Amino acid sequence: MLSSPSSLPPVSSPSLADRIEALLPQTQCTKCGYPACRPYAEAVADGSAGYNQCPPGGQQGVARLAQLLHKPVIPLNPANGAERPRPLAVIDEAACIGCTLCIQACPVDAIAGAAKQMHTVINDLCTGCDLCVAPCPVDCIAMVEASGPATGWDAWTRQQADGARARHDFHLFRVAREKRENDERLAAKAAEKLRAVAAESAATPEQQAEQQRKKAIIQAAIERARQKKEQQAEQAAKDSQ
Repeated sequence: MLSSPSSLPPVSSPSLADRIEALLPQTQCTKCGYPACRPYAEAVADGSAGYNQCPPGGQQGVARLAQLLHKPVIPLNPANGAERPRPLAVIDEAACIGCTLCIQACPVDAIAGAAKQMHTVINDLCTGCDLCVAPCPVDCIAMVEASGPATGWDAWTRQQADGARARHDFHLFRVAREKRENDERLAAKAAEKLRAVAAESAATPEQQAEQQRKKAIIQAAIERARQKKEQQAEQAAKDSQ
């Protein structure tokens, strides 16, 4: 039996931040001054950021945002960088020491490798954000032009932007999951240590005092972990609203 239109859940219209984000190239490069494209879109929507702070989008990106916001087309803010051909990260694999710092810095998981093993960039996934360059301790990463003379949106497609956004969302999910799992392992280890300390025999007053000191330290660590977990849950709830 088909549901009547009145019984279907309402479909919410995209917010202004949603529409702004949809016009951004999703390189997640932070050149706009914000940690990712979504926070920048929210800042533009509430008026706390200019709509000309995205170098990867270039002047065409400014024009697109200006049209959405019913504002004049203004020059790209040079304080955020210059429009340029789309770059691609290239790792000198002979010089790579496998430190994984570039992997941790990549916002879209475009670098493959493992600790103490050679790393390589997956070209089709790289957004040219530059974020992997600075952390490299041996300067083995170079940014090379990958789009010829094309710059801004002429060097990047909507399909590429959508893919980069999806990978960034998964990257954030993965990092949060790994942190949560690590916190849970540490909490379990602390609880086991507390049980071991409680089971220790303490014959002398000095031994009893030392046992109580150890218990207090472990219990304080467990309490800090609990409070941190609650704060993270509260922040996650706020972010989802």
